[in-house]
Parts: sequence; structure tokens; C-alpha cells
Amino acid sequence: MVRIYFLGGEDVNKRSSIEINRSAFEEAGDCPKALVFLWTTDDERKMRKYSSILSRYFLDLGVKSVAFARTSESLDEISRKIKSSDLIYIPGGLPKTFLKHAAQKGLSYLLSDYEGIIVGNSAGALVLCKECIITTGNRSDPYTEIVSGLGLVHFSVEVHYSPSKDSVLKELSRGREIYAIPEDCGIRYDTSANKFTFFGEIYLFKDGEKRKIS
Repeated sequence: MVRIYFLGGEDVNKRSSIEINRSAFEEAGDCPKALVFLWTTDDERKMRKYSSILSRYFLDLGVKSVAFARTSESLDEISRKIKSSDLIYIPGGLPKTFLKHAAQKGLSYLLSDYEGIIVGNSAGALVLCKECIITTGNRSDPYTEIVSGLGLVHFSVEVHYSPSKDSVLKELSRGREIYAIPEDCGIRYDTSANKFTFFGEIYLFKDGEKRKIS
């Protein structure tokens, strides 16, 4: 049984979604072991910075340890780290960079039997879906790309949601479900029960229509 938290975007320096993260970490058990995938960037400087910030953040949330999966590690080593973790965290950054590394390591397969908590923040939330929908730009100059994600859920999400993207999301929602999550809001999804829990204002785009669901 996997429970997945999708965060619409958090400033981890300010810990602006700490209550959602606290819920996820508490659900992972007493003094859980966290595993972080810093695969949304190839910039070593950013990796070191995020490692420090996230380690302090998660230790303050009561974890026993914080480990990091490296792209340079073997498949066996990454698999061992996944099996020994209670919570997996994927941060923001570049979704296509993450998915490139994930494909090389067969991460979707490695996570197929995982039983624990998964938290995806921003780009980390996008990549968990069957279809990773990347929207950038503004209303007059929008850019959209759809690539294959890890496929852990059947729906897609839009992060950093604002109403300026409504027309694009309505068109994209024909034939798919897209949950739009503003910054500092989130969704908890229980894969075994097909049950949603919402944190903040969440919108569903489906069949060309938009509706508020929380």
C-alpha cells in the first residue's frame, strides 16, 4: 500500500508547506528513515545546497535519518536504499532531468513494489503521474509538453496552479483528469483505496471543464 503526497510547490527554505509534510512524515511512522532523490538537477552546487536544507528540515520533522539516492550509484544500491526507507521524497527542479535519470535506472520498476510514503514537491509531483504535463510561459505565450512519467497514478497534476492556465488545462483535460494544485496546497492519494485527501484549494480539470473540489 502506497500513500502519495503531491505538493503544488513549497519554498523549503521557509518551510511553507510544513503542515502537509508533517502529516506525511507522521504517517511514515515513528522516527522514519527518509530517502531523497535529488535527480531534478545535474548541478552539483544545487545538490549540495538542497541536501543541507532538506536534511535539516526533515530531521526537525522527526526522521531517524536522511539518505540520498545518487545517479552514480548502482541499481542494487538504489534498490537497497528504497527497501530500507519509510518515506521517499522527490524535490522540485526539472522534471525531464529527473525522468532521464529515472529511465536509466528503471526507477518505475523499483518503486512498483514499494510500500511506504512518497512525497513529490512541484516537479517531484509531476513525475509521479502516468503523464507528466509540463506547462510554462504566460497566457499569451504558453508552452506545454507531455512526457511519460513514472506511472504511479492514473491522473496528472498541475503544480504552481494559477487561473491564468485555465484555458490550457481545460483543453488538456479532454480525455484525462488533471488535479490543479496551487503553491502550499497538496493532495494525499491512497493507491489501494483510491482515496483522496485535500490540503487547501484544489481544482479538477476533466472533459474540458473545471470544478473546485476542496
